[in-house]
Amino acid sequence: MHRFFLTQPALILHQPVDLAPLAHQLRTVLRLQPGEQILLLDGQGYAYLTEIRQLERGHAVGQILDREFVAAEPRTHLTLYQCALKTDKFEWVLQKGTEIGVARFVPVISSRTIVRPAEKIRKKAARWQTIICEAAEQSGRGRLPALADPLLWDEAVKADAGLRLLLWEGTLTSAAPAALADIFTDPNDDVSLLIGPEGGISQDEADLATATGWRTISLGPRILRAETAALVAAALVLHYQER
Repeated sequence: MHRFFLTQPALILHQPVDLAPLAHQLRTVLRLQPGEQILLLDGQGYAYLTEIRQLERGHAVGQILDREFVAAEPRTHLTLYQCALKTDKFEWVLQKGTEIGVARFVPVISSRTIVRPAEKIRKKAARWQTIICEAAEQSGRGRLPALADPLLWDEAVKADAGLRLLLWEGTLTSAAPAALADIFTDPNDDVSLLIGPEGGISQDEADLATATGWRTISLGPRILRAETAALVAAALVLHYQER
């Protein structure tokens, strides 16, 4: 069944709902007809079974029939601080990170970041929101991951509490992926991952992060590309957290 995030207007059980924001996609792209059913997602973890009652060009109305909680959301709130990458790579991280279960994305500008300044990154926000939304619909998410404004490195490392993990190939303690489980001996409601750009992070940046409470970790002896490391680490964190 087709799934769509619709945060406005409010979704109310057994009430009609204005589907005008989805009219083009329902009618022209998917070629749905009145009488067919879809799932509307409110972005707060609930899905609403909705029957299409009217569907015309630029106009659509549905009737909400039922509501259920979406059980696909991770218990862990995982924030991915990803240093800005080349456009296609960063968009890939957003898409796949959403599918994996990342709750919040924060673009970071470090000394070796290729894409800068912050204003250039902000101009991509609308497109990135669309990528996140489509990935969340496709993967069965019940909540839309948040996309934060870009932060400079020294701002990012001071931003969060909870368990904070910095992936860095220069860490003195090289742990194989299985050893990552040792970090999660106790449940953590909030986990943050910080991943460098294509060129990695500097010693000074690593020192600043560890001085503010970040724990440096490694995924093993092989050096992964930034976009690969982000997704492998996110998947492993959620795997160990959700056991």
